[in-house]
Amino acid sequence: MVRDFERKIDVEIERTRIRITVFHGEDEEVVKLNLEEAEELAEKLEQAIEDYSQRKQIRID
Repeated sequence: MVRDFERKIDVEIERTRIRITVFHGEDEEVVKLNLEEAEELAEKLEQAIEDYSQRKQIRID
């Protein structure tokens, strides 16, 4: 699959929320999280990235 668009992620602080905007092509997705939700997302992302890195190091014969 060839991607013919650039993806961009913005994170901003609003008054009472963390706003995450993912731009892909001409479309965008917006997610607004409270602090607790943002912390939970950060923990899950950290774990997923760690798992992904470990899997990349495993050589499959």
